[in-house]
Amino acid sequence: NTGLEWYLEIFKKIKEQYPHIHVKALTAAEIHFLSEEYNNSYDEIIDLMIEYGVDSMPGGGAEIFDEKVRKRICGGKVTSEQWLQIHKLWHERKRQSNATMLFGHIESRENRIDHMIRLRDLQDQTGGFNAFIPLVYQKENNFMKVEKFPTAQEILKTMAISRIVLDNFPSIKAYWVTSTVKLALLSQEFGANDLDG
Repeated sequence: NTGLEWYLEIFKKIKEQYPHIHVKALTAAEIHFLSEEYNNSYDEIIDLMIEYGVDSMPGGGAEIFDEKVRKRICGGKVTSEQWLQIHKLWHERKRQSNATMLFGHIESRENRIDHMIRLRDLQDQTGGFNAFIPLVYQKENNFMKVEKFPTAQEILKTMAISRIVLDNFPSIKAYWVTSTVKLALLSQEFGANDLDG
């Protein structure tokens, strides 16, 4: 039983037992990995996901779209173009997904804006994104020695700017797990209209 079949069977069993439950599963990074591992095209994997009961896709694996930064923080993971292509294919099947952005590490403010604009452009084409979730980087316990961490003000500004840039996204979610609950609640006054985590 391959990894791919194992996942698909789980989705199917959930749907058989609890047909009313909405299954949100497999990030673009995971779809890319499965595609390489089992020699299937993105289209084939996406069609299998739908056949086996996946309703929507989470936004993980986007990190930051700038390839130079990507190479340093997540080299070997799905590329920005592949991430966008996978979500586009998903949207073309009239399915919705979320988008994320990991910030507060080694990226510049320009990188953040570039990331948002690329998401905005795809949303203009497909309308398939349900929410944008900016994720604050966790500087503890990892290999990147990030000295300059964004202040609460910088985080709130990033939230507010994302609400302005992504005016074609229904929701901006504050992810309280990485930003703290207090800041996530405060974010609701700075453009966010939902919580995630």
